[in-house]
This record gives sequence, C-alpha cells and structure tokens, in this order.
Amino acid sequence: MSKTKQQILEGYYDTVKSQQALIAELKSKLNLISFSRLGLFVAEILIIAAVINIGYHLVFVALAIVPVICFLILVKKQAAVQLELKYEGQLLWVYQNEINQTTEGKNGYANGENYSNESHPYTSDLDILGAGSLFSFINRCNTFNGLNILEDSLSLPKDKEKILSRQLAIKELTVHIDQTFHFRAQLQDHKPEELLVIKDKLEHQLPNQLKFTNKPPLKLYVKIVPFLTLLLFILGVVYGQYFWKIFGFIAVFNAGLTFFYLTAINKLYYGFTGSSNLLNAFSGTIKWTEDIKWESAYIKNFFTSNKEPEKVSIQIKQLSGIIQAFDARLNVILSSVLNLFLLWDLRCSVNLSKWHSKSSEHLVNGLYRISQFEELISFATLHYNEPGWVFPDISDAFQLKTTAIGHPLIKDSNRIVNDFSLSAQPTVDIVTGSNMAGKSTFLRTVGINMVLAFAGAPVCAKELSLSIFRVVSYMRIKDSLNDQTSTFKAELNRLKMILNAIDVQKESFVLIDEMLRGTNSKDKYLGSKVFIQKLIEQHTPALFATHDLQLSEMQDNYSNEVRNYHFDIQISDGEMNFDYKLKYGPCTTFNAALLLKEIGLTLN
Repeated sequence: MSKTKQQILEGYYDTVKSQQALIAELKSKLNLISFSRLGLFVAEILIIAAVINIGYHLVFVALAIVPVICFLILVKKQAAVQLELKYEGQLLWVYQNEINQTTEGKNGYANGENYSNESHPYTSDLDILGAGSLFSFINRCNTFNGLNILEDSLSLPKDKEKILSRQLAIKELTVHIDQTFHFRAQLQDHKPEELLVIKDKLEHQLPNQLKFTNKPPLKLYVKIVPFLTLLLFILGVVYGQYFWKIFGFIAVFNAGLTFFYLTAINKLYYGFTGSSNLLNAFSGTIKWTEDIKWESAYIKNFFTSNKEPEKVSIQIKQLSGIIQAFDARLNVILSSVLNLFLLWDLRCSVNLSKWHSKSSEHLVNGLYRISQFEELISFATLHYNEPGWVFPDISDAFQLKTTAIGHPLIKDSNRIVNDFSLSAQPTVDIVTGSNMAGKSTFLRTVGINMVLAFAGAPVCAKELSLSIFRVVSYMRIKDSLNDQTSTFKAELNRLKMILNAIDVQKESFVLIDEMLRGTNSKDKYLGSKVFIQKLIEQHTPALFATHDLQLSEMQDNYSNEVRNYHFDIQISDGEMNFDYKLKYGPCTTFNAALLLKEIGLTLN
C-alpha cells in the first residue's frame, strides 16, 4: 500500500530527528577524541619529565612510546569521524530540504532562472523556469549537466517511445528513493562546475601535460630501470667496486633525467591531483549507479552507449592508487631515494598516461551519468512526494482528456481541480469569464501538466490521456524599452511566432490569454476573430481565454470548430464568491461593476 502525502512528510520529520541525534552523537565523539588527545599529550609530557628527573629507564622509554602510538590512532580516528559528520550533515540538509519544499514551497536547489527565455514557445507563460517555477519545484540537481538535462526535459517535448521509457525509469528510481537521498547527499558539498572542470582536465589539459611521457625510449627506460638498479646492486654486492661505480652512474643519470623533466612533472602533479581528490569524492555516487541491476531500458542506456572494460568506480580507484604513489614526492628524503633508483616521479607519470589512454573517456561518460541520474532522481522525488499524481497515458490518436486536473504549483489546500476534454476533432475552445474567476490559471494548469506529461513525469490529475502536442502560448506579453518594443509590437511578434509554429508543426496546441491588449477594443475583437479563424483553418486546437463576449458568438457560425466554456461568480449580498470551476457555455455574470464600485466608481 502506498503512503499518503502526510505519511511521507512524517517520515521526513522522523528521519531528520534521527539525523540530528546521530550528528549530536558524532559531535560528542569528536569532543571525547579531542580531550583524549589532550590527555595523551599531557601524559607524554609527564613521562618525559619523569625520564629527565629520575633518569633513563627502559620502562619509562617504553611508556613514552604508548601515548605517541595512541595519539596517532586518535588522529586517524578523528579524521574519519569528521568525514562522517560532514556527510551526515549533508544528508540532514537533503531531508530538511524535502520538508521545506513540502511545507513552505522553499527548495534549496537552483530555480533555473538563468535559463529564462522570453522567446521560448511556453516556458515564460507557464512558469517553467525561475523563482516559484516548475523547475524550482522539481529540481534536485547539483551539477551543470544535470541542470541542463532537466531544463531540456521541461523545454522540449519527447517522442512517445522516450516518454514511456522515462516513465518506467522514474518509477524504478522511486523504488530506490531512500538510496537517492544518499546519492544527493554525496553531491551536496560540490559546486555545479566541478564536474566540468574535471572533464576539461581529462579531455584537454591532461593530454597536453602527458605529452612528455609518450617518447618510446623514455617509457622503455622507466620500465626497465627498477630491474636494472636491482641487478647492479646485486652485482655490486657480489663482485664489488666496478659494478658499484656503474650503480652510482645510473643513480646520477636518473637524478639528471628527473631534473630534466621536473617542470613537466610538477605541472602534471599539481595540475591534476586536486581533480583526483574530487573524483574520489564522486566515486561513491558512481558506484551506486553501477551496483544496482537496473531493469528499465532508459537507465540501461546510460551504461550501454559506451562499452566500458570495467566499472568506472574501479577506474577511479586505479587513478587514486597512482596519485597516492605520486604523493611520495611530498617526502623529500623518500622522494630522493625513489627517484635515484626507480625514477619514481617519471614512473608515476607514465602510469598516469597509461591510465588516461585506457580510462579517461569512460570516466567522462561516468561523470555525465551522474548528471543523468540527478535529473531522473528529480522526477522520482516528485513522484514519491506526490503519491496522488498519476502518470498520463500517451495516445497515438488526437486526444486530450483529463479528470480532476489541478495546477501543480498551487498548494493542495488551495488547489481547485477541473475536468476537461477535447472533442474528437480539433476545436478552438473560447473561455470567457469575469476578472479573477480562474481563466488564466486554467490555461496554465492544462499547459504545465502537458509539459510534465511530455517530460515523462507524473501529472497533477486523477487521470490524463493525451496525444503529443507542441505547446505554444500567448499570455504574458511585455514591452521592452531596450529593444524599443511597445506592448502591441511585442504582441504582434508573439502572434507571428505562433502562426509560424502552427504552419510548421501540425500537432501544435495553442494557449491564448486575452489577445491584443495593446490596441483598441474594435481592433482587438477583429484581430482575435481573424486569428481564431486562422486556427480553425489550420485545424489547430486551442484554449482561448477572453473577456470579449462577442467572440463566443463565433460558435453560431462554427458549430463544429468552436466551443464555449466559462468561469463565473456567485454574488450574494453584494459579495463575490468564486468556485473556479469550468462550465460549458459563454459567461453571463461579470464582476467589473462590483470591483469599480469598491474603489468609488459606479456604472449606470
């Protein structure tokens, strides 16, 4: 049995309490470790003082070693607890964010405002991007590519096959919803651009930095030098001075060779080790995606598009091993010995070059896979948080039929739902009604749910069956001082865009809210009438909201092509009451006179 929305919210609260208790416990553990370290430090001082005062004694020397060993163990333990504390804090943020989103509509992830585009066919009119938008409501992405994929899903309709495959993928991810919170927590501390930086280094910077390792003589010598030095050492021990001279010559030669390539080695080491550490941080998320046996074809395609010789998480471990070996150069004495006899820095550079040739392309694909999962997880979280929403049926035949459809960005307590369906053939449905009665909201309700449906996501409705449409809208028309564009000119530009769209895309669906507001009432009516006739001629379905009752009379001449709907008001004791319910036929009750009366103007 699926959970209710209230049960899901209570589950988040319980998890947050558990996380807070765990974090408090970890902080107490850190404090205990800190005090223990201080105690060991004091004990070591007392032991040393005893040695100085009493004199050298084997027992005191032995005792002096114990605090040092315990201190080092505690240092390692403290680092592990701090790392765990950091992660648990990130996980707490993830769960707390779900509570904030559910109760207050506040999402800590990006709202997609940077993608806003007034010339897009519908994103501005339907509140798809920006503050208080659908993007803001859904987004759980923390990488640039994840954000880009999500924006693409909400801005470009998919074909039927892809929509259905995405539906299955989102359902499958929802089954693993608990693990997705951990997936997100592992990414929470990273900046969106970090994966792009790593990708750039793998594809462009690192190949240039590794060029010096591609010389065959150098690679051969680096390969044989450990065996050569070992052989000379053995011969020196057995046969003496002559071989020791050769052994010394090789050591000097190795020192010179390392010094010759030192600038290139330093550039390689300091240019990539930071990215390697970041890759280690991402390895957990990559490993999770690899460990589950996915069933949906859409997710499987993340892995089969590029054949990988082994798991990307293993390739990251291999890289980590190379970098850890490379870190030996941080110890001057150890580094000198290793470079004199094993060409250690050059050896690590050659190993890194081999790794890059074999694994870099697959690693780039693995990093992109993180973003692909992020985008799907955003929709899976939506599916989990909204158990009352449904996945729509995608029809091959012309269709749009829905029951109890509501606006996803309106709170459950305030949301009014409506039933609506298109006829078997395309019609222009003229929606009349008074101010604030719900016309605009209804058009946006239909449009935004179509956007969700075509992204493969669940929709805010009890039922929805529809064919694939290309949504084009005309709602929020703005003038522009910078472009020297008046409101009327902006409206004409938008109308031209819609006319071009319906000429090219026969499956267009048009949403119009109060057309031609920037001109006089006569031209507004005539222009609207001509536009509706064009839609009828093109067999383009449309929802056309207007205050102009004359337009509803077009049904007399176009009985099969025009339908009338309305939102009305109920007036009781001079007070207006709105039910926001869609009704058939033209509107007969308006509220302009009452609204004007409230500000002191009376219509006779």
